[in-house]
This record gives sequence, C-alpha cells and structure tokens, in this order.
Amino acid sequence: MSRTHPMRRLRLGLPRRVFSQVLLMQVAIAAGVAVLATGLFLAPLSDQLDDQAMRRALAIAQTTAAQPQLAEELQRTPATADGPVQREAERIRKATKAEYVVVMDRRGVRWSHTEPAEIGRHVSTDPSEALAGQEVMEIDEGTLGRSARGKVPLRDGDGDIVGAVSVGIAYDSVRARLIHAIPELLAYAGGALAVGALAAWLISRRVQRQTRDLAFSDIAGLLAEREAMLHGIREGVVALDRTGRIRLLNDEAQRLLGIGNQAVGHSPDEALGEGRTADVLAGRVTGTDLLTVRGPRVLVANRMPTGDGGAVATLRDRTELEELGRELDSTRGLIDALRAQDHEYANRMHTLLGLLELEMYDDAVEFAGEVVGAHRDTAEQITEKIKDPLLAALLVGKATVAAERGVALSISGRSRLPDRVIDARGLVTIVGNLVDNALDAVAGTPHARVEVELHAEGRTAVLTVRDTGPGVPPELRELIFTEGWSTKRPPAHRERGIGLAVVRRLAERHGGSATVGEAVGGGAEFIVVLPEALAEPDPEPSLTVPSGQPAAAEEESR
Repeated sequence: MSRTHPMRRLRLGLPRRVFSQVLLMQVAIAAGVAVLATGLFLAPLSDQLDDQAMRRALAIAQTTAAQPQLAEELQRTPATADGPVQREAERIRKATKAEYVVVMDRRGVRWSHTEPAEIGRHVSTDPSEALAGQEVMEIDEGTLGRSARGKVPLRDGDGDIVGAVSVGIAYDSVRARLIHAIPELLAYAGGALAVGALAAWLISRRVQRQTRDLAFSDIAGLLAEREAMLHGIREGVVALDRTGRIRLLNDEAQRLLGIGNQAVGHSPDEALGEGRTADVLAGRVTGTDLLTVRGPRVLVANRMPTGDGGAVATLRDRTELEELGRELDSTRGLIDALRAQDHEYANRMHTLLGLLELEMYDDAVEFAGEVVGAHRDTAEQITEKIKDPLLAALLVGKATVAAERGVALSISGRSRLPDRVIDARGLVTIVGNLVDNALDAVAGTPHARVEVELHAEGRTAVLTVRDTGPGVPPELRELIFTEGWSTKRPPAHRERGIGLAVVRRLAERHGGSATVGEAVGGGAEFIVVLPEALAEPDPEPSLTVPSGQPAAAEEESR
C-alpha cells in the first residue's frame, strides 16, 4: 500500500501564512460572488427574452389584424398562393422579420403561409381562443418548429370576427440572443473577478505587513500568551487608544487603582477623577518613574507611546518601599537624636567631672539637678499634653533632633490630645512629615523656631505646625501638596515630593483636609483637620446607693 508523504498532505491543505490564506479566501469569495451574480442574471434572462419575443409576436399580429383591407380580401378572395392575403402577409413578415404570418378564416383554414403548399389547409394548432375573440401569447411547436407565437382575432368593418392572425418568431433566434449575451456577461464577470483578486492581493499585502507574516495559529497563541502575561504579572498595565480612552486594564492595575474593568472605554479623568494619577496616565505629566498617590498607595508610573497613537502605562506599588523609607527616616532621626544626646551628655559629663575635680561639690550637685530637670520637664510637658504614647514619643525625639539642629521645638499651651486616637500610626505619619518639613524650612535661619499644636474638638483632631521659615508663596500653596513636587534635593534611598502629598491623602481618607497659610509673624502654618479621628470617651461610672441604706449614709457618702 502506498503512503502519502506528510509534506504532500500539507500542500493539499490551506497555507499557513496569513497573507496566503487571506488572498485565497478573498479570491474564492470574489469568484463565488461573480458566478452567483452571473447565474442570478442569466436565470431570469431567458424568461425575459421569451416574454419579449411573445409580446413582439403579439404586437405584429395586432398590427396585421388592424389592416382593414385584410378582412375584406379574406372574405371575397379564395385561399391561393398568389392571392392578396398571401401577398400582404408575406410583406408584413419580411418587414418585421417574423418567422411566419398566418391569416386564417373562421374554420381554421390558412389563407397565408411561408410554405405556399400549406395554404388552404387547416392550421396545426388550435385557433379557437383567437376565433373566440381572445388574444393569445405562447411558445409552442408548429409546422415550422418551436416559436414564440401571438394570435389575435381578425374583425371586419362591423367588428365581427371573420378569422384570426397568427404570428410566430422562431425560438432559435431568442436562444441565439441568449447565447450571444453569455460571452459579454462572462467578460463582465471576469473583469469583476480580476478587480476583486487585485483588491484581495492589496488587502492581503497590508495584512501581511501588519501581522508580520504570521500564521493564524501563531497570532492566536500570541494573544493567549499576552492575556496570560498581562493578568499574571505583578505590575499594573494600562493601555490607552489614540483618543486617550482606556482599552485594557490588567488585574494588578485594577487592584492598584481601585477600579474595575468597567473603566475600559472611559478616559482616565472619567475613570479615576481629576488628579495627578489621571494626569500621568493621560500623558499631561511627562517623565520616567513618576510618583503618584492613589488612595493609600504610592505608585511609580511610566508611560510609553505606541505606534498607533495610543500609549501603555505601567504601575508599580511603592507603598511598602515608602513605608520602609519613612521607617528609615525615623530610624535615622532616632540615631541623630541619640548622637545629639551622646554629644550633649558627654559635654555635660565632662563639665560635671571638672566640677568634682575642682571639689566644687555644691555646684556639681546643682548642675546635675538642672540637667536632669530640664530633660524631665521637656518630657513631662509633652506627655502631660499629648496622652497618646506614640505621638508623645515622636515629639520627644523630634525635640531632641531640633535642639541638635539649633531649632527651638515647642508644644503650644493649647495642645490637649486625649489617648483616644483611632489611627495613631496615620497621625504619627502626618505629624512627623510636617515637623520634618518645618525643621528643614527653618534650618540655618536666625532664631529658628517650630511650634506644634494638637488639640481635640469633640471627636475631631486639629493639628497645627508653625515655623519661622520663609513661608510658602500663595501661588504654591496648592502645588506643594502635589506628588513629586519638591524644592529639596532627594536623598539617596528615595525621592522627595511625597511627604506633603501623603499628609493630604491621609487627611482626606479621614474625611478631613490639609492646608497651608501664613503664620503670625511670618513663616508657614500648616493646619490638618481630622474629623472622627478620636474614639468616643468612656462613660463615667455613676455612684449608686444600695437599697435600704439610710439617707444619712447616702449623704455621708457624698
């Protein structure tokens, strides 16, 4: 048994390249349409030509019967080959190029015919309908073969039927017209097929360039791999079309941006609302590794234009990195505070040691008491006004750092914050960022001073940080809360321009606000209002008197 080679079987199937498949399919479609159109045109053409031939035969018969002398000659002359009826009928036949013109009497006897021998004989077809006054159109077989025939009654001057006229057009001439029309129709069909093939080739070439001559199976595989990759990577991907509308969101992008797949088809402003994140995705903010804050998350965004006029933006979650950076800043602040304390304590120990060596014992005792009392007073002053331990510890450490940097950090006398803070870590972040910014603003200025005020109004916490620095110009008071905006050089471990943006985001997450204005006497004044930041106070226990206790005892208990 012979076997078919695998390559030969492959050649008999469809080609694998998209170019070849598209060209082959489009040529097949064009050929099918051409054949179908030709068939649809030819199918009714024969019937139309038959109808036209029968109507033409009927018109000739009507014209012949309308000759007034023909009925008279039929009645007064015999049926002969050289009679006037025969001569008139032959004249009309030759003039109209009909196959035959037969004039008959009421008995069906021919008075004219193309074959003189048939004159005087009965017609071969039934003339009763025409002799009854009806006009007949038909295609029938007669002595002269198949013909398109028209029959009409022949009337005399009084309108009485004296005979009939039958005119036939040979059907072969109709068929010849149809056959003659076929080459022309095929030429049109061939031209249409050629134009369709050319258009298919041009379209296939364009598809070939756009698909890089890949097979359909390869394209399907690439699409499946693309979907798996987009939804599997831990990096947000947002694709936008040339009109700036979102056309793709992978799972990570939906998680980072906090939106669903229903955002597809909308612009970033419509899906996210106005803000820096929407500006970055829309391309209104340019650059690489752009920082933006979306809800509680700090994101790093990059945007790359595509060849079709759209763009692809990638998003990375930098929240944990920013938290580590802030923890590193806190650790560095603590190290600076410990270093400052070590330096300060070393100087004071040297002073104390000198007093002891000089046997100035009373002065040494007084000096030690002043040093210990000053630090105790600072800590006690803060913990007395700020009951939350995390905030109190933060402010004690910041006070030490401020003293080392030559800045006087004080707690306002109006500060009163109970130990009922709901989100202590968030408030620590807000206070730490504002105090750090204030310390940076007053660094190197004479009589540098920073004042912190924290007080409660019901369940609302109000934070105010004032400094004696250069202040913030009015035109920049909103811009400084924008992600990525900063006038300071970024440190090595992270970028700047996030602190104040995080402050505002945290405030807005609590339903509050963060604003900046001008402090009394110059400098900046930051005010953060945090509604619902404090828990409800515990109800005070009420004193109850046991039943049966004398009123005197109750009065005594009071």
